[in-house]
Amino acid sequence: MATEPPALPDLQTLFDDAPCGLVVTREDGSILQVNRTFSNWIGFGQEELVGRRFQDLLTMGGRIFHQTHWAPLMQMQGSVAEVKLDLRHRDQHTVTMLLNGVRREHPSGTFYEMALFGTTDRDKYERELLNARKLAEELLAKKTAADAALLDAQQELSLAYDKAQRRALFAEQMVAIVSHDLKNPLTAINMASEILARGERTAKESRLLGHISQSSERAQRMIADLLDFALARVGKGIAIYPTMLDLHTVTRLSLDELRVTFPTATLVHQTFGEGACPLDADRIQQIIGNLIANSVAYGDLQQPITVTTRIDTERASLSVHNAGPAIPDSLLTALFEPMTRGAASDSNSDVRSVGLGLFIVREIATAHGGDVAVASSEVAGTTFSAYFPLNPAP
Repeated sequence: MATEPPALPDLQTLFDDAPCGLVVTREDGSILQVNRTFSNWIGFGQEELVGRRFQDLLTMGGRIFHQTHWAPLMQMQGSVAEVKLDLRHRDQHTVTMLLNGVRREHPSGTFYEMALFGTTDRDKYERELLNARKLAEELLAKKTAADAALLDAQQELSLAYDKAQRRALFAEQMVAIVSHDLKNPLTAINMASEILARGERTAKESRLLGHISQSSERAQRMIADLLDFALARVGKGIAIYPTMLDLHTVTRLSLDELRVTFPTATLVHQTFGEGACPLDADRIQQIIGNLIANSVAYGDLQQPITVTTRIDTERASLSVHNAGPAIPDSLLTALFEPMTRGAASDSNSDVRSVGLGLFIVREIATAHGGDVAVASSEVAGTTFSAYFPLNPAP
């Protein structure tokens, strides 16, 4: 048995309460019928609107648009769609609506059937969309300005960096030149003090000649470090001339000389393994001298300084250990960088350098294809190590 469809409101009720405004006019615009929805939207009663011309409900701009646009379209093509119109409410405020209309021919005449839709929500959406677009354009303009400012800043920074690099290169070249030129007068001073020391001298004169000799040797070490630093920074690193040698023997001979230079220090040598190593003897002695000087300056001279040389199957190593205060963790990561020093005691200040010793140690190890390391604690003391591969890459 078929189910009967639900009863619908009568046609007049459907017309009056439609979710849009409905208006029927003659061709001249005089209103024949309006629904309740439209009359409520513009504040007039339905009876008041019947007989009035639809275009009289429009604003001045709406009337001009009616005469020039949508009325001719209705005449020519018989319909219009989504025409936006401004109507005047009874209290004179403007009500914006969208119009869809058709022109129909009937035996009794020609009629315009129009459906009108409120645009409050659509206008709100369009305003929000417009505001969002405006905001996006403002943000884009700000981003463009920020990008331009960043580019300008990067260019200025690049110019400043290039300028600083040129200044640094010039300064390093000057350091290299001056360091090299100072070697000759210092060598002359050292030789003169040695010659003078050979003759009969009073105790005071011998003491003064000893001070001269020690000071010139210290200055020569500092100049050697400065020259190596300049060569490492200006050129392609410290030059080495490796030959096959016995690391233990080179270290023993170097320590014999350093015991004269640092008479207050007790130097102990330990050896492990044996075999020849491809090393530069002069540079190895330079590493030992810098590490011993560092231990004398910062370590506890009441305890021995232990130098250990070890030869394994794949690499050789040289380490220098001293007791004394631990190196702060904040310094460990930058200890091998140039101009980095700890706080030496006043008693050892005469062996301090310009802060290039450990940097030179690292550069020499790197030139051999090796590396450096440091370990330091209050209990175990401080150990600097340099590692050299027995078969370095060419």
